Amino acid sequence: MLSTTDKIEKRVFDIVLSVIGIGMTWWVMMLAWIVATFETRSNGLFMQERIGQGAKPFLVFKIKTMNRVSGIDTTVTKSGDVRVSKSGAFFRKTKIDELPQLFNVLFGSMSFVGPRPDVRGYADILEGEDRIVLSVRPGITGPASLKYRDEESILAQQNNPEKYNRDVIWTDKIKINKNYVNEWSLKKDIIYIIKTITG
Repeated sequence: MLSTTDKIEKRVFDIVLSVIGIGMTWWVMMLAWIVATFETRSNGLFMQERIGQGAKPFLVFKIKTMNRVSGIDTTVTKSGDVRVSKSGAFFRKTKIDELPQLFNVLFGSMSFVGPRPDVRGYADILEGEDRIVLSVRPGITGPASLKYRDEESILAQQNNPEKYNRDVIWTDKIKINKNYVNEWSLKKDIIYIIKTITG
């Protein structure tokens, strides 16, 4: 578990890197927002409540990649999902849709590396030692995100994607994220970021 010094070190790293990241990619975010706005005919900035550090809810920022489709209300997305827009498919593949989360990092609701933030019904109902994953800020990337980089393709192969996500993938992610918190180091965070960028 992170010490007070570890948390300060991680937070300073996040602030510095998010400022640099925003400075380098603000124009990409702006263009993506404009494209998403026109294609979805709504605000191209997607904001959704997620569960963060200490089980406190916050709004995550992303470029909108999906259209509303009548009769589909699941939060689980699989490859080939009819809700994903044409530009959205590109943004999701290149991770451009995740760039606005740099502001989440700068504002302190997220970190560069950590457990991915979920909607209600997952992290907020963890019990016992599993709640250690809530002791850190959720991340843009992390060991669980890297392992399940092709999560949408995996879910597309399942008869019941929601059940598989909850019973198999989510359970495995908890184990991975518990190890991440217990074995945290800044060096490992940097490695996870490099692996995310290089693919």
